[in-house]
Amino acid sequence: MATSADPARPTASPAAAGPSRRQVLGATGAGLALAAGLPQAAGAAPAADLPPLGTYDVVVIGSGAAGMTAALTAAHQGLSCVVVEKAATFGGSAARSGAGVWIPNNPVLLAAGVPDTPAKAAAYLAAVVGLDVSVERQRAFLDHGPAMISFVMAHSPLRFRWMEGYSDYYPELPGGLPNGRSIEPDQLDGNILGAELAHLNPPYMAVPAGLVVFSADYKWLTLAAVSVKGAAVAAECLARGTKAALLGHKPLTMGQSLAAGLRAGLLAAGVPLWLNTPLTDLSVEGGAVTGAVVTRDGAPALLRARRGVIVGSGGFEHNAAMRARYQRGPIGTDWTVGARENTGDGIRAGERAGAALDLMDDAWWGPAIPLPDDPYFCLAERTLPGGLLVNAAGARFVNEAAPYSDVVHTMYDRNTSDPDIPAWLIVDQNYRNRYLFKDVAPLLALPGAWYDSGAAHKAWTLDALAGQIGVPAAALRATVSRFNSLARSGDDLDFHRGDSAYDHYYTDPAVVPDSCLAPLWLPPYYAFKIVPGDLGTKGGMRTDARARVLRADGSVIPGLYAAGNASAAVMGHSYAGAGSTIGPAMTFGYIAALDLAGGS
Repeated sequence: MATSADPARPTASPAAAGPSRRQVLGATGAGLALAAGLPQAAGAAPAADLPPLGTYDVVVIGSGAAGMTAALTAAHQGLSCVVVEKAATFGGSAARSGAGVWIPNNPVLLAAGVPDTPAKAAAYLAAVVGLDVSVERQRAFLDHGPAMISFVMAHSPLRFRWMEGYSDYYPELPGGLPNGRSIEPDQLDGNILGAELAHLNPPYMAVPAGLVVFSADYKWLTLAAVSVKGAAVAAECLARGTKAALLGHKPLTMGQSLAAGLRAGLLAAGVPLWLNTPLTDLSVEGGAVTGAVVTRDGAPALLRARRGVIVGSGGFEHNAAMRARYQRGPIGTDWTVGARENTGDGIRAGERAGAALDLMDDAWWGPAIPLPDDPYFCLAERTLPGGLLVNAAGARFVNEAAPYSDVVHTMYDRNTSDPDIPAWLIVDQNYRNRYLFKDVAPLLALPGAWYDSGAAHKAWTLDALAGQIGVPAAALRATVSRFNSLARSGDDLDFHRGDSAYDHYYTDPAVVPDSCLAPLWLPPYYAFKIVPGDLGTKGGMRTDARARVLRADGSVIPGLYAAGNASAAVMGHSYAGAGSTIGPAMTFGYIAALDLAGGS
């Protein structure tokens, strides 16, 4: 995580040196059980005795970005393939997301004139990831990512746009790009899916009716009330929506576009995708994975795989027992925005088959507000000028505009000695008059349920606000006073907010001398509870540069591959830029399928 003294330098969390003893023991124990011929799952019937569902060259578990990219690649390599999905919908967490895709040197970037090179990308990724991930895996991601994007565009209706200006998260590191490497899906007409569109997993936060919004628009929509460009972007979003309505289109963007585009590619390639078909276990014969045990129409059955199984079933963010076992407290399943079906099924099945696990302590963290219906993952709100984060002592503890994963790493690292969970985002009425907050327009009242749940508080003085949130009033007053003086000078001497180009992405260009910083001066004041949310967990099966799953001793489990959040992230304990989840997920799904086809 970045330190307050040097916000551009990532450092590893305490677990960065490698898997914990219990992780290694757990993985080794699973391997010993397999070698001893013990059942793979308690109470499970032997896989060979189950009714057969069919035989394919490749069985893919999960219909998120990793799984569908893998299946699309396998199909176009001439392999027969089936995708099985636990949920009643396809798309997983990818469909819920903003769908940024971080792939250096991809053809979309190069066509846009982005000055990227393989050398820059390799230097940057190495600086971000450090020793957490092998050079071979980093190189595999960088080498195959551009080809994967070209392949997806050639074999699906997906097209992509550069998210211009969305900086790499550590642009000051060697090879970092202040203008960014992230791309996102272009607008897609949902009519291409026909009746299958009804099975698309809905977005995490719906776009207002009548608008067509890209992820790159969001920063400007937040400023629409105070920025000419923001107002122009809002008008453009409305124009897109109007045009789509006149043409009879069902416009999709962000994760909806990504998932729909990949699904359309599978339909064209004739790849079946079975919904409501959860993975129960892996079929293992002679130490090799030969298929998957799934539940189909309420009964267990066996899907055989001639060449292998690719697990792209997501993380374990909604599995309370796994989170308690592997991650620091306080932790739970109520603060994540990952797909609710992500309960670690694929990871646990892989562990029973002998897989080693890595990075299980970590997640794609971000500060979140625990609203009564769903958690809200804060991006712009904590970065906009006129707000600051304080802990239980009423003191600032972090650069509020730092990469979101770093903010939560800091919350956990400090929490045992100087409680930062929950933290509080403090803003004033001037802030509320200027900026969109979640989906609440400036000047409009916040929902009463936010106050009733304790997620939001409001008071006419800082002392009264401090009383409501349980922090020392004198400390909060002193913190705000100190912050205001730093904001007026435009130089955050305490936590260096604004020193990095990344800090300025979700800010207000009209605020000077620093677009990140503005004083709090206009009552009433507001406090929003901040907890360690996430986009999903990032720990899972250990894999090599070919996406093959490894045992604790480094040997390969024949026939077993993993990609996406079912595998340990190629980003290690860090986060290179927007789309560092989806970009590698798609790339290693692609790599896995190529390896099974003998083409990598």
